[in-house]
Amino acid sequence: QVQLVESGGGLVQPGGSLRLSCASSATFFSIYTMGWYRQAPGKQRELVALIISGGSTNYTDSVKGRFTISRDNAKKAVYLSMSSLKPEDTAVYYCNARLRGPPYNEYWGQGTQVTVSS
Repeated sequence: QVQLVESGGGLVQPGGSLRLSCASSATFFSIYTMGWYRQAPGKQRELVALIISGGSTNYTDSVKGRFTISRDNAKKAVYLSMSSLKPEDTAVYYCNARLRGPPYNEYWGQGTQVTVSS
């Protein structure tokens, strides 16, 4: 069982910045991908950013150029640096880890609220 613990959410004004952190109990070598998803009220959960074991990254179009996903292998952590935040970025943000496989088991954090409002 892999534990994922997010932190760093909060209330920020439009145009502001936040950095989310996700601490993982999984070893670096067991992880295939780590990512950040978000779910706004009344909407489906969507992928925000993903980092693959080799280091390549993917972003949803709406956050490209504003968000950056990174990782610290020694700390077994992944981060999401968010800048130029918009009200439409308001959501609960979830950390996700998918292990190497098969069976590519998947784990989720408890979520952290990000609210962008003036």
